[in-house]
Amino acid sequence: MILGSKAREIVSGKKMKFLSREGVDDTTTAIYKSKTPVERLNIAFGLWRSAVIILTSSLRSLHPDWDETRVQNEVARRMSHGAL
Repeated sequence: MILGSKAREIVSGKKMKFLSREGVDDTTTAIYKSKTPVERLNIAFGLWRSAVIILTSSLRSLHPDWDETRVQNEVARRMSHGAL
């Protein structure tokens, strides 16, 4: 995988601050810090895919009358925080 310099800085931890937040303890933070940049990207992409799958399923369940295009548009809108 080829990353640009900005992406390399972010995933290498140079610009990424690992803050202990509610639900993320110091042990978890240490584990993520020990991962390689590629491992961190794989984790992030996996979490993103999981969020899309869960949200898609939820919307289909809540709105059985919506067609697939509407469901996918709503997933995109929500995942982009309303930017779409």
